[in-house]
Amino acid sequence: MNRKLLTGGLIALIAAFLVAYFASPVLAVRGLTEAARSGDEAALRERVDFPAFRASLKEELNGELVARMRADPRSDNPVLSGLGMLLAPSLVSGMVDAFVTPGAIATMVRSARAPDPMHRPDQVETPERAAEDKDTVRQSWAYRDLNTFAVTLTNSRHPDQHLALLMERRGLFDWKLAGIDLTAPSEDDAI
Repeated sequence: MNRKLLTGGLIALIAAFLVAYFASPVLAVRGLTEAARSGDEAALRERVDFPAFRASLKEELNGELVARMRADPRSDNPVLSGLGMLLAPSLVSGMVDAFVTPGAIATMVRSARAPDPMHRPDQVETPERAAEDKDTVRQSWAYRDLNTFAVTLTNSRHPDQHLALLMERRGLFDWKLAGIDLTAPSEDDAI
């Protein structure tokens, strides 16, 4: 009888550990979302690895900017195109360093919009836009690997635009926002 009780207790303990291990990113995402909606900058600072997030955002925006420059029909002058591609990373880097604050993270979470490297004015959040976006942002969650969990945000008014925030595991149960993916989600991203 003691052996069955010990085995049952061990199985229950392992099951509880596995549930906590795999459910912990969902709780971290909910904490991040609540902090963003309430504007709690201290809670956002705790939930975001700002150096890693800035590096990831710079990489994504540089890639998007280079793709736009290559696709621009006016870029038929190779010297100017090359100069633009050479200067673009430093411009994006400065913008990201100045832009990525707890308030900016909150805006991205509430609106499902990433900053645009071309500084389109329609991406500035106003109180009216924040109120409109509150009920239009949908979330989907997926593991990318055991240590990376993606929460994909989609604004129902712009269903073709996706913003994937990448949470990374820090220890067994702790997660921090450490990256961003501006590409459209694919079925291959989830495991």
